[in-house]
Amino acid sequence: IAKMLQGASGAWLFRTPYTTYPQRGVIAMLPYLLLGKLASGEAMHEQLVALFHLFRVLAIPLAVLATYRFLGVFVEQVRWRRWGTLLATAGGGLGWLLLLIPGGTVLGSGPLEFYSPETFGFLAIYGIPHLVLARALLLFALAAYLEAPGTASAAWKSGALLALLALVQPLTVLVGYAVIAAHLLIVAGAARKAELRKTIMPWLRAAGRILLVSGPLVAYLAWSFASDPYLGLWTEQNVITSPHPVHYLLAYGALLPLAVLGGRKLAREYGMRGLLPIAWAILIPALAYAPYNLQRRMPEGVWVALATLAALGLASWKRKRLTARTIAAVLLLVSLPSAVLLLGGGAALALTPREPVFLHVDQADAYERLGARAEVGDVVLASFPTSNALPAWAPVRVLAGHGPESANLEEILPRVNAFFAEETSDRERQVLLEEFEVRFVFWGPEERALGTWLPTKSDLVRGLLASGEYEIFAVKER
Repeated sequence: IAKMLQGASGAWLFRTPYTTYPQRGVIAMLPYLLLGKLASGEAMHEQLVALFHLFRVLAIPLAVLATYRFLGVFVEQVRWRRWGTLLATAGGGLGWLLLLIPGGTVLGSGPLEFYSPETFGFLAIYGIPHLVLARALLLFALAAYLEAPGTASAAWKSGALLALLALVQPLTVLVGYAVIAAHLLIVAGAARKAELRKTIMPWLRAAGRILLVSGPLVAYLAWSFASDPYLGLWTEQNVITSPHPVHYLLAYGALLPLAVLGGRKLAREYGMRGLLPIAWAILIPALAYAPYNLQRRMPEGVWVALATLAALGLASWKRKRLTARTIAAVLLLVSLPSAVLLLGGGAALALTPREPVFLHVDQADAYERLGARAEVGDVVLASFPTSNALPAWAPVRVLAGHGPESANLEEILPRVNAFFAEETSDRERQVLLEEFEVRFVFWGPEERALGTWLPTKSDLVRGLLASGEYEIFAVKER
């Protein structure tokens, strides 16, 4: 919502409001910036929330369609295509079983289903629309790539989809590149030596066209993050590592036997294009444990590849004692509890209004009134929880309110917290205010919990507005 508010305030390039660090701006978070431009006038926050959910309403069916389309490249029977689509979009692994043990964690982590939208997909469908759109674009692009050796237009289409994907979620483009590269390697390994050139060249030409279309934008984004000091700090602080391999075994293990069976069918009957889901599945360890600080993001879409292989495994199941329909029903039964628990947990939160899911009406009123008084980009000093929510209500910047996006968070947050402590001298407070060009100080329950400093008795600020327990002070000019 904070990014959408930036778009509503006129931004075309992304600059995070969660830091005062200088930023050049980058072509990123484009769906949210564009959505923000559809809102104007009164009730801005309500408009942005409605647009956010409209994004979900549009992105979810697109992702379901893309999943069905991808499965359709390999799975002929409509029954198993539908089953695979249901599993890929609403299903999860066996991680929910961890909830049956005290603490619900093993080897330092809980079930992937509840915190990793990339590992499966339902968590993204439930709440993160740009990831849903990204998955749809990735699957459409890979499906087009598989048609590319037969028609050049499919390659150009795949490249255009990956370029669009770079504007939505750049990291997912790298997943697409990795899957295509792995497929090319397996094709080269599977081709007969005498026919290697004839077999591999159509695929290489397709990959070249894809790279020609999508590569420049990906290169621009790579250059931006490498050369922009702020983006470098953001990348450094954005650490999302994968849990112990046991958690991926719990996540994907139930499908592996069927996936192996489906992979054998693909390798025998579907030619070189049938090797792509196999290559994607083989990539799981390399993606999940790549030497990269966002390694847990990299298995994006792998669940769809496994669901595709499992659907093919069921389609080729021949044993009569244990029918394919029985296995399919059991797999759905054990894969859906995660989605049910997420929906149930959300419903329970909605029925019990409390922070941080709900804001106190006075707090929201204070945010909106500040937004009406402040200029776009003004800096507000507040506690971390306040600073996390505030930019979604007012087009202001804060010092520390977002883990990865607040530059030098470990250094700045203690100084922000100390600002509200009684023992901190006014000189130290003034240095902080001047260093970050702070225009407003927010003072509510979260700030009072940090210390007993009373802004009402300070020479540094003057009262501006109040709403219940929430007060906002303007910094006096020196």
